[in-house]
Amino acid sequence: MPELTMGSLFDGIGGFPLAAVRNGITPVWASEIEPFPIEVTKTHFPDMVHVGDITKLNGADLPPVGIICGGSPCQDCSVASGTRAGLQGARSGLFFEQIRITKELRDADILRGRSGQSVRPRYFCWENVMGVFSSGTPHGEDFRIVLESIARLHCPTVSIPRPYPWGWKPAGAIRMGDAFSLAWRGFFAEYWTLAQRRHRILLVADLGGSSAEKILFDYCGLSGDLASGEGTWQAVAESVRHCFTDTSWLDWLAGRQRENGAV
Repeated sequence: MPELTMGSLFDGIGGFPLAAVRNGITPVWASEIEPFPIEVTKTHFPDMVHVGDITKLNGADLPPVGIICGGSPCQDCSVASGTRAGLQGARSGLFFEQIRITKELRDADILRGRSGQSVRPRYFCWENVMGVFSSGTPHGEDFRIVLESIARLHCPTVSIPRPYPWGWKPAGAIRMGDAFSLAWRGFFAEYWTLAQRRHRILLVADLGGSSAEKILFDYCGLSGDLASGEGTWQAVAESVRHCFTDTSWLDWLAGRQRENGAV
């Protein structure tokens, strides 16, 4: 099986790389601008290359990776913020840089002769606050834009409607045949062995296949009630191990779900 590799955007102190290395995935490069977090990750991941400010990067110049991860700044979408500028804000609007970098990486891989499921990155992972479900005008427009922007990495002309008049659910999925899938799910830190009330969205897109829903929702008979906090992230990894060929990716994601509450 080919080695799984990852690029981390908005890297902070390396939450995504930490989950990756614990599960056999190699973090190749990271983008971060704050000096202290960079020094932290240089200590813990000495082989990971720091590529600098995301706004100054060209994806075509970056080493290709199988997974691209990012928790774009949440301040403008957070319910706790004053203005709630959403994706129009200077900080939360950096989400579009993750989209741009991903497209440039994939376009460069296509020019190298890759196609279909072999185009890198195949997996797109995004984490943010649940306030994005309600930010934007009309109500919830920002999350619609997030979904549409990611879906357009596969099909540039696709349109994603808002779920008027009900609003966004804390979990859902989109699929385009067997060539693209996307799923999102809310996670609650207090149910994942953490003494914090932090609620976050984790979104995964399979840009070349239909595995996104299975990654987030299909635990193949996991014992315990995840909604009430029974069952551990280790059990999640073990329960899905026999269901898919790409087990290290699933192990990594299960670990990231635990880390997600601490971001």
